[in-house]
Amino acid sequence: MAGMTLEDIYSLGEKTLMDNGCDAANAAAVARTMTAAERDGSQSHGLFRLPAYVKGLREGNANGSADPTVEQIAPSVLKVHGQEGFASLALERAISPLADLAGQQGIAMCGLTRIRHFAALWPEVEALAERGLVGFAVTAAIPYVAPAGGREALFGTNPMAFAWPRADGGVLAFDQAASVIARGDVMIHARDGVPVPEGTGLDKDGNPTTDGQAILDGGVQLAFGGYKGSAIAMMIELMAGAMIGEVFSFEAKKTAVPGCPFNGGEFLMAIDPTKTAGADFLAHGEELLGKIEDMEGARLPGARRHANRAKGGPAEVSDKILEAIAAL
Repeated sequence: MAGMTLEDIYSLGEKTLMDNGCDAANAAAVARTMTAAERDGSQSHGLFRLPAYVKGLREGNANGSADPTVEQIAPSVLKVHGQEGFASLALERAISPLADLAGQQGIAMCGLTRIRHFAALWPEVEALAERGLVGFAVTAAIPYVAPAGGREALFGTNPMAFAWPRADGGVLAFDQAASVIARGDVMIHARDGVPVPEGTGLDKDGNPTTDGQAILDGGVQLAFGGYKGSAIAMMIELMAGAMIGEVFSFEAKKTAVPGCPFNGGEFLMAIDPTKTAGADFLAHGEELLGKIEDMEGARLPGARRHANRAKGGPAEVSDKILEAIAAL
């Protein structure tokens, strides 16, 4: 492992992307996303993703010069056309108009389409919570996860994220896959030869396994909580697919390039609680969150991520990742 400052991580990501076909705006947006992940200790969404971003550019899977557009199509609805580019720039352009619309209407949603999503979801929902709003986001992927009782991959890992503003100006946020662990975490476990948790997935013969590589080599991942997680994964497919005019995970697979960011959509919603509960919503919310914080052994979701963020770097980056990036 190598210690790197956040500035060096950002510069490495930005330069590598620009050297491989990204324009300045897209490279900077993706570099900001990866740097934020490294800052918060989310290695599976940091520089670990850079080789795949580059592969997407080199193989024509992603448009490195995309110029995403934001259109208001109804009083509380925005649509973003990502122009086959990476999601980071499209999301950055969507946040302010979405927040403004939620402030006007009380609730607003955005359907991001034709994007190549490969990152965590917490940056966009936290950006809304920092504006005093509640944020909620879901996105699909390509098939990695079998429905409960099945052995064939149909759903993506289908993450969902939620953020709530705190009275002290901070935010509460969680970002979690509908699978037992994220795909990137399976890949990291396999790379490092570390067993994945029991219940993570099945091998190609349908047998339960803790071997991450066996899951990657023709096996499937499983949803958390059995039927309950499977139902949530199905809901996310509908919200990030049919509801915004985008593809399901099994449809995305038809045009996916192995090892590259996948095409699809994201559902993003913002709510202004002052319209539904009045100005006291923050104090009321703190009553619940405070009880969790005060309970021995309990912690709020995202607490570890925010503790890492407070350190401000440097971040520990895998030597294997740096070797792979050097080759790019």
